[in-house]
Amino acid sequence: MTTIHVWHTGKVYIDRALAFREQTIHPAPYTGLCRPKSKKIWVPVSAYFIDHPKGRILVDTGWSEEIRTHPKQHLGWLSGTLFKGTLPPGQSIREHLISIGLKDTDLDYVLLTHLHQDHVSGLQHVSRAKRIMTSSQEWEAANRNFGYTRSMWQEVAVQSFELDTIPFGPFNKGVDLFRDGSLYLVHTPGHTKGQFTVMVQTSKGWVLLISDVGYAERSWKDLVLPGITTSAQEAAASLRWVQEFASRDDCRLILANHDPQVTPQLIN
Repeated sequence: MTTIHVWHTGKVYIDRALAFREQTIHPAPYTGLCRPKSKKIWVPVSAYFIDHPKGRILVDTGWSEEIRTHPKQHLGWLSGTLFKGTLPPGQSIREHLISIGLKDTDLDYVLLTHLHQDHVSGLQHVSRAKRIMTSSQEWEAANRNFGYTRSMWQEVAVQSFELDTIPFGPFNKGVDLFRDGSLYLVHTPGHTKGQFTVMVQTSKGWVLLISDVGYAERSWKDLVLPGITTSAQEAAASLRWVQEFASRDDCRLILANHDPQVTPQLIN
């Protein structure tokens, strides 16, 4: 039986235009610069542990414990200026794993949906996992382009995977992780070049962990793009796919990483 633990690994304080794109005269409202506090929101930073018959899988890593002690040094000057994170005791990935009797060496896979700071900050806590993976598109972009903190994965053995043809997703590209149709990594770009959704088959239907394809249920219901995209066209295609999938009879649950309405839970 497959189970999914939904964990919160602290919160991030952002401008709401970063979560939900706005039409405004401000040239870059998602940065939060010159925007009032009324435009700012705290949202959770989620991570997921999947106990699958064929392996133990962690999806994203949330905030590092360094956020508690020297956040600006950990995030870098620019990122530390644009947003801030908080990590209460007991909510780091290391602490969550301890709470279920595991350590990072027990993990068969760490899947990094994309390499923005709030998804890879805690990578140091799981660096001894058997395999740490992200898409080749994301790996190339993150090691070349602006907007990433590359020190977060320095000296960590991250492997990149190539995309195959699969029966799901806006572009029918991704990976059938166990080659049995039970867990797919679905190419859902737009927010970043290589972001992917983790699609898990359970006894009651599919659970989609959509990362930042959308920031909350209203994103796919109303087709509201994130404030930051590398391609608005791809982001819209990915969000439309989620919207269409949500209406399927075999769709059990869709979880966005930063949705304030999603609480920590165990999905059996």
